[in-house]
Amino acid sequence: MKLKYVFDRVVSTIGLVILSPLLFVTAIMIKILMPGGPVIFKQKRIGRNGREFVMYKFRSMVVGHSGSSISVAGESRITPFGAILRRYKIDELPELWNVMTGEMSFVGPRPDVPGYADKLKGAERAILQLRPGITGPASLKYRDEEELLATVKDPQKYNDEIIFPDKVRINLYYMKHYSFVDDIKMILCTITGKRMIYNNESI
Repeated sequence: MKLKYVFDRVVSTIGLVILSPLLFVTAIMIKILMPGGPVIFKQKRIGRNGREFVMYKFRSMVVGHSGSSISVAGESRITPFGAILRRYKIDELPELWNVMTGEMSFVGPRPDVPGYADKLKGAERAILQLRPGITGPASLKYRDEEELLATVKDPQKYNDEIIFPDKVRINLYYMKHYSFVDDIKMILCTITGKRMIYNNESI
């Protein structure tokens, strides 16, 4: 995976430079439309080999909310401008810094908050050998996760019993059948919103 590591570091650096005007404008808009809080949301996540790191995103929620670790479309804690940022994945652009510093990759399992890694048992813990990603096969399959959770009675339970185990299954397959070409396809699908067939599934 040396090519993957070099690709991540080089492209993330170029991306931060090219996207700097968008990052700057987004930061200004957050200050104007969502005053009283930081521009960047920082959160501890579990990275490679189970080590904690700080992940950076544009803030999309009100300050001081007391919510769960999962997000549901239409929640009052998500601001109107934050909803736009989340819809177009602009809130995740600061994660390019995490990729550049080697804490994350462009493609891989999404980094979970502390606690969820403890749910991984036996062979499932092999996933922790991977750098977490901005996107990945599980992220693409559940790109509309917030909307899906909004349709169920108990979002937390549905996430823990249905979505999380399925993401583990998908990420294990990704680890065992890694392909740099598939990584590029998933990055393009993330950018364009198109779907691809991966492990006989549409993601």
